[in-house]
This record gives sequence, C-alpha cells and structure tokens, in this order.
Amino acid sequence: MHAGEETSRSRTPRGTAILHEPRLNKGTAFTDAEREALGLRGLLPPRVLSMDEQLERVRRNLYAKSNDLEKYIFLVGLQDRNETLFYRLILEDLTALLPIIYTPTVGEACRTFGHIFRRPRGLYISRNDRTRVREVLRNWPESDIRVIVVTDGERILGLGDLGAQGMGIPIGKLALYTACAGLHPARCLPITLDVGTDNESLLADPLYTGIAEGRLRGEAYDAVIDEFVQAVQEIYPRALLQWEDFATENALGLLARYRDRICTFNDDVQGTAAVTLAALLGATRVTGTSLGEQKLLFFGAGASATGVADLIVAAMRRLGLSEADARGRIWFYDSKGLVTRARDRLDAHKRVYAHEHEPITDLREAIDAIRPTGLIGLSTRGGAFTEPVLRTLATVNERPIVFALSNPTANAECTAEQAIVWTEGAAVFASGSPFAAVDHGGRRHVPSQANNAYVFPGVGLGVVVSEAKRVTDGMFLAAADALARALGDDDLAQGSVLPPFHRIRELSVAVAAAVAVVAREAGLATATLPDDPTDAVRGNMYHAEYPQYA
Repeated sequence: MHAGEETSRSRTPRGTAILHEPRLNKGTAFTDAEREALGLRGLLPPRVLSMDEQLERVRRNLYAKSNDLEKYIFLVGLQDRNETLFYRLILEDLTALLPIIYTPTVGEACRTFGHIFRRPRGLYISRNDRTRVREVLRNWPESDIRVIVVTDGERILGLGDLGAQGMGIPIGKLALYTACAGLHPARCLPITLDVGTDNESLLADPLYTGIAEGRLRGEAYDAVIDEFVQAVQEIYPRALLQWEDFATENALGLLARYRDRICTFNDDVQGTAAVTLAALLGATRVTGTSLGEQKLLFFGAGASATGVADLIVAAMRRLGLSEADARGRIWFYDSKGLVTRARDRLDAHKRVYAHEHEPITDLREAIDAIRPTGLIGLSTRGGAFTEPVLRTLATVNERPIVFALSNPTANAECTAEQAIVWTEGAAVFASGSPFAAVDHGGRRHVPSQANNAYVFPGVGLGVVVSEAKRVTDGMFLAAADALARALGDDDLAQGSVLPPFHRIRELSVAVAAAVAVVAREAGLATATLPDDPTDAVRGNMYHAEYPQYA
C-alpha cells in the first residue's frame, strides 16, 4: 500500500467522520456489512449502489451543466466528497474531461477563483509566513509526500498575474499526476506561494483570496523561496519539486539555482520542451525529413521557448551537429521583432539564439527571409498566425510545421482549421489547446494537442520509482523519445504528431520506465531497479478502486 492508504480498521474513522473524508468515503457504495461495522446505519439511503451505478448518476449530473466552468466546479465538488469516484470518472473519460480539469477550463477557474471558491485544497504559504514556513508545511496531514507542484501565480497560462488564485494550476497538475500516471493522491501536495500580486483588478476585488499587496521582488522574494526550498528538503526529503507558471525571469533563475542541488524541474520550461520535441519528431516522420534538417522560427521568446529550443539543440547534437550548428538552426521572434545580434540589451536566454541579420519587425517578412521549415508559437498572442503569415510559410515549404502552443484556447496563435485551410492542407499542425478534426481536400486531419500531460506525470513517476536525486535534461530527452516511438503509422496517416491521448496511462508507463533507466545509468537512482523497470513502474501505480472495510 502507498502512504496515506488505510492499513487497518483501527485507523478508519466511523460514522459521519468517514463520510466527510473524501479519500475514504464510498458514499452509497458502502456495503451493508460496512455500514454496520462503521456506524453508518441510517446515515445513508438504504440501497447499496455499485461504483458503475454511481458513475452513471455522476455523468448525468456533470453533462447537464450548461458550460465548462460549471462542469469544473461540479468535478471539484466530487473530488472533495469522494476522491476515488472522482478519479474513476476521470480515468474512464480522460480525453473528454482533460479540457475541463485542466487546460483550457482551469484558466477560467483561476481567473474567477475567489468567486467560485467552495472548500480549501492544497497548502498556501504566504509572504507573512517568513521564518515559520516549516511550521506551515507540518500542518499538512500526509507525511510521505513524493511530488509537490508549486506556483507563485505570476504567469498563469496566458492570463498573467493571478496571485493566490493560481492555486488551480498545482491542483490540476496533481490531478493529472494521478489520472495519467497513477501517482497516489496521498503522495501529492499542491502549494501556492502568495507573495502578493500586481494585478490591479484583483487588488480591488473584495473576494480575492490572496494578500492584497504588490508582489515581493528582489532579495525579499528570494528569501521566501530559499526558506521554502529548505523547509521542503527538511520535511519532505524524498519529494520532487515541480515549479509551475512563474514569470520568465524567475522560472529560468529558480531552475538554474536549484536544479543541481535538489530534485526539481520546471514544467513550463522542460515539460513543454519534451512534448514539443516529441511532436517535432513526429512531424519529421510526416514530412519525411530528419530533425537535423529543420530550421525553426519561434514566435515568442520566453521561458517556454527557451526550454524547447535548448532541448531541440540537445537532440540535434545527438545526431552529430555541433552546438553552434544546432543553435544556428533556431531563430527567435519576440515583441520587438526578429532577435538578432544587432539588438541592444538582449536577455541572456535570447542572446544564444541571436544571429547576424538585419532587423525585421514583420513576421511574414521574417519567414520570407529565413525560410524556416517550422513555426512554433509560444507567445500567448491569439491569432498571431494570420492567413498571410501561414500562406507565406507554405510558399517556402512543401509541408510546413505549424505548432500553435499557447494556452488557453483564446491565446492560440491559430486554430487547426486555419492552419490546414490557409496552407491548402499542407500544414503539419499541433496545438496547446484541443481542436477538432478538420476535413479538407478530401482528407481528414486529426490535430495533436501537445499537452504537457504527455510528459510531466510520467517523468514524475519515473523519478519517484527510481528515487532519483536529481532531474536531468537527459530524462526529458528520454521522455520525448518514448513518446515518439509510440506514434503509429495510422496516427501519421491522419496528420497526428503524437499518439492519441486515450493511451496516456500506457504512454506514462513508457516515459516513467525510460526516465528510471536514465536515472540509473547516470548514477542518480537510489532505489534498486531491474534491467527493465516497467513492472516496477506499473506496481507503483494507483488505481481508483474502493477499499474494503468489512
């Protein structure tokens, strides 16, 4: 059994107490014998329902809701009442419910968090908790935490600074850890660091859930982070710490500061990189080219773009390209135009992708000048890939790669239909948000959603199973390779560049096993692993089944 599971009836609450404990509650599925043993007689309707019958009722109520935000609220309520039933529902309907429990609906949930708040979930550590962060962490009821997802809420998806209302992100990410990779929910801890917000509308909102003060910056901010990291290391020494939705400077800075000291990664940087690389490897199979032949133009030059570019460079170097040659095949285009060496005061992460070229401030002109094989959008600028832009891309490539990866849906650089129609069916498309299949020119194009859920749950599971001391870029390369290998000929024939998401548990096993192997070969695994760790991975996975109490 995993930590947090009941191991004896002596620990099991009775009566109304067990009905109010979502991890133990079975609702109307408690048997007659359990009702007698646990003092539940009369506290439930007399008929005993199976889990399947409970699921039927839940589905009817869920799909009667009028919009996705209402569905999100309903699912959060179910999770707060009956965690096992919640995860069984998600597991059986994962493809349909992923957009509800995570992107794009979670963005709206975070934006309105203070107005839809029902019951606390996760742990809040505020700027006012300085010198007592350890005490706050010890308030969490579970002791064997293996994965922590933490945000400071400054750059939530494409919505910007949502302060403490960003808690929806770590909650959603950890729900996917359980649903996609089978990490037991008792081993998961969502945390929000409330260091304030600079969002004026939130500061003026009487229902805002965080501290209504401007953000900490500089040394004061660093002090909060350092105390937090030290406290996590002391209280949860076996935990993987995943950074989520930090602003670019902090995302890159915190990763650089801690990656060689603790077991940590940044999903926006490294998870996005791995799933994008996997999709790019899939796209090269569609186009019949190799990774080393690609010339890529990134629209957007923040933390995510940097992470993706760096991992692609590492993958190209495995093929024999020098670092200079690999970086020379990648260009950045930011809010000021094409990133070139002539630009003054370039940030360090952009400088390594700045090349000799005259300034260009029009995206279409940049495409015409550089002639990239692929256009990768990580800008959060909805609709930026206009018809002239995509038609220009199609004139310089027979099969242009178009990745519109910004979230939520309104921030996507283009839709699947626009990419396919405006390139006369030539585009090889992937997106950050889900889009429906497109029928064009007698062919059906099924776009892939390059969702980080393909990567981070499996990476985390592999780290947990191997008890790795550190997380390395080699693990994310292995994750991308595992995903690319799982892409079938039928998927390629319909233009998909990633395997179908309904296979996510199987894919997460493959990713976790590949990560565990890298951890062992790098000398980072502290657990003893067999040559093929697949069975060890499967043996650590949670399945949403009711416990038996009598």
